[in-house]
Amino acid sequence: MAKSIRSRWKRKCRAIKRERYAVKELARLKKMLGVKDEEKPAGSEVMESEQVIFLDAGDLKKSKKVLEDIEKDNEDVEMSSDDENVVVDSEGGKKRVFNTKTLKDQNGQYPVWLHKRKIAKINKDGKKKQKKRIKKRKK
Repeated sequence: MAKSIRSRWKRKCRAIKRERYAVKELARLKKMLGVKDEEKPAGSEVMESEQVIFLDAGDLKKSKKVLEDIEKDNEDVEMSSDDENVVVDSEGGKKRVFNTKTLKDQNGQYPVWLHKRKIAKINKDGKKKQKKRIKKRKK
């Protein structure tokens, strides 16, 4: 499929665009990473073949698995359970203790980044569980 003259032309144009945008993308990546281009003498016009290497999903999964295996070998820290509290340093220098299950701090307030819908959902689920506990106690 897609062998018409129009589709061939479109594919050709997209290939040209990919080449043009690859150069721009490489420059943008270098700028973000802080890699500076070495200044070349004015007399020499030697072109270096700088390419961006694109990886497909399979390659990324393989590399992630290798990294995870390395991290598991180096990891000596125990994982926290849901009942534990997490201490967070805030901007004012104060430490806040958050419960990982209820997401409330020591004062009973939710974090600023938590959305109102999520808070309502947490409260709704909590009330359902309380009703179940009350029913079990009555029986």
